[in-house]
Amino acid sequence: MRSDRMARLYRITGWVQGVGFRNYTYRVAMALGIRGYVRNLYDGTVEVLADTKEASRFAEFERRLEQGPSFARVDELRIVETDMECDYLDFFIK
Repeated sequence: MRSDRMARLYRITGWVQGVGFRNYTYRVAMALGIRGYVRNLYDGTVEVLADTKEASRFAEFERRLEQGPSFARVDELRIVETDMECDYLDFFIK
């Protein structure tokens, strides 16, 4: 990963599938200038890879993920240790 960028991998548990969580995350990421992706996993959780040049944006992004859309219930927002590189130019829903 380039040293001027930082990436975090999140795992969100709770009532987060089928409630607009991915679209919500996409809108938040685009508003904050975050690159990466959001996707549903088979175990019912949501995974988010987020990448930004400004570390201060992670705090707002994480706050908004913990809040979630109105029909969601976030039980846990966990940062997963990763050395994944984010080579996306934008933010995507997978």
